[in-house]
Amino acid sequence: MTLPVETGRTGTAAPVCQTLSPAWVAGVADLLAALVAAGEERFFHPHPFDRATLHRLAVATPSGDEYHVAVARSRVVAYGLLRGWGEGFAVPSLGLAVHPAARGAGVARRMMAHLHRVARRRGANRVRLTVVRGNRPALVLYESLGYRLEALDERRLVGVVDLEHHAEEQAA
Repeated sequence: MTLPVETGRTGTAAPVCQTLSPAWVAGVADLLAALVAAGEERFFHPHPFDRATLHRLAVATPSGDEYHVAVARSRVVAYGLLRGWGEGFAVPSLGLAVHPAARGAGVARRMMAHLHRVARRRGANRVRLTVVRGNRPALVLYESLGYRLEALDERRLVGVVDLEHHAEEQAA
């Protein structure tokens, strides 16, 4: 099944990115269930996938962490987060999952740009992420966005992007 993704005049994916709210909890739960069904939960596991956890994150994030969705035609096509501020880190960790049926339409790139804007508004100069070495599509995306990837361990890489430099490149 392919999820419908709204397209703009240029034909590129144009989902609307917004803060996670209780209205989108069921959609995020469906997206996370699709990851599990596809055997891809090993690539994205920031918290338990149950609705109670999602609802708690949608209602209040006292830690200051950020949880966002990309919605196209009333369906959640991506779920992203920025975490670490609550633990005192100046550089947040970014996480992103795109519904398997919505891939290839620019959704991940759009959500990454949104999360970068959120991080900049919050005063972050850089963003970090961790990626499994075998997640080739994610590696290609992150490198294309300017992330410098280095070995974290045998299984994972850590990437960092300078948001100030990245913003200048995006504007050019």
